[in-house]
Amino acid sequence: MGKTWKIHNTPIIQGNGPQGIYSVDFYDENNGIIFGGDYSNPNDNCANKAITNDGGKTWTLIADNEEPGYKSCVKYIPNSSGKEIVAVGKTGISYSKNSGKNWTTISSDSFYTIQFINESSAWLGGPEKLGKLILN
Repeated sequence: MGKTWKIHNTPIIQGNGPQGIYSVDFYDENNGIIFGGDYSNPNDNCANKAITNDGGKTWTLIADNEEPGYKSCVKYIPNSSGKEIVAVGKTGISYSKNSGKNWTTISSDSFYTIQFINESSAWLGGPEKLGKLILN
């Protein structure tokens, strides 16, 4: 395991110390999402999220210059055909129902990580707290 690696370029902002990709998730072997941005400027939403449909060989920016800004963790909702995604960060929780093209803020609570248990619930971890997200 891990004996070979392939490196692929992404359009995510990079160069300054706190800039870059902070989370990656794949719905299946081809469809994935990366999220990040500039940790020191969490409201900046330029070049901070991208998707792939070829297993990570190429990446396309999504919702560029649109909300949300920096997020530290992104996850596909299980059994959503890769359409529904939740991203969390110190600026809150964001949800997409169309593979990341558009996003809605569902909470301003700060969390750093999320892990789905099933398609309707997830655990979240943040600064000195643990939360549970229940989706309707």
